Amino acid sequence: MTLAPQDKAEILVEALPYIRRFWGARVVVKYGGNAMTDPDLAARFAEDVVLMRSVGMRPVVVHGGGPQIGELLGRLGKTTEFRDGLRVTDAETLEVVRMVLVGKIRSAIVSAINVHGSLAVGVSGDDARLIMATQRDPELGFVGDVIGVNPSILERLLAEELIPVVSTIGSDPAGQAYNINADTAAGAIAAALDAEKLVYLTNVEGLLADLDDPTSLVRTTTATELEHLLASGRLSEGMVPKVASCIHALRNGVRQAHLLDGRIPHVLLLEIFTREGIGTMVTP
Repeated sequence: MTLAPQDKAEILVEALPYIRRFWGARVVVKYGGNAMTDPDLAARFAEDVVLMRSVGMRPVVVHGGGPQIGELLGRLGKTTEFRDGLRVTDAETLEVVRMVLVGKIRSAIVSAINVHGSLAVGVSGDDARLIMATQRDPELGFVGDVIGVNPSILERLLAEELIPVVSTIGSDPAGQAYNINADTAAGAIAAALDAEKLVYLTNVEGLLADLDDPTSLVRTTTATELEHLLASGRLSEGMVPKVASCIHALRNGVRQAHLLDGRIPHVLLLEIFTREGIGTMVTP
């Protein structure tokens, strides 16, 4: 559909107050799911991030890669074991995780953004001790919990008006690397940066009040309501780390969190720069 010039102008006018409001604001975007594997959606995502930066926002991309890691492990003939939704990560699996996250996915995201200019820089969570971690459970191998975030490297990149793209490999004081859940890492990074927004791109429309009813989208909610929902056990397995991360971020200075359907082209722009929004918005 081709818009008339007047319609295009009205869209820009509607976006103007949001551009003013979020000028200079830091926005952490957790990127994954179908939006990452579909080439057209990946290109649209890169455009969204570049536009956000171009109108004065300071985006930081934190990416996952679970499906891609599983695919490569399968091709290598290595069996993947999960416990409580977490991938058991031995030393060989950790190398595959690093290869996929740093060598493949992050490079692809950086390249897609840099089609539009020299804007994106790849960072690993073990660079400059960005993500400090400890082992979660010896039975899970090299799976880590975030114990701290040192945002100085991100601060320097943002000051240079660059877009950091973060792979979620953490490390302990001895330099041992750990595989970190990307949802958890995104929330911790958003809190450390005192971000205005934390955005999750998911494979669903947002938070559903009833898992069996796709029309039960929750448009707005609060961290307190999410705590009750988390305690009730009514969340899907994939939504649990996102919700827990939202709560942590909002309890530690982040002003808003958003759960969006990454399968929708330009979903970031629709949520941030329009009156209606499109997913679930969470406030403290």
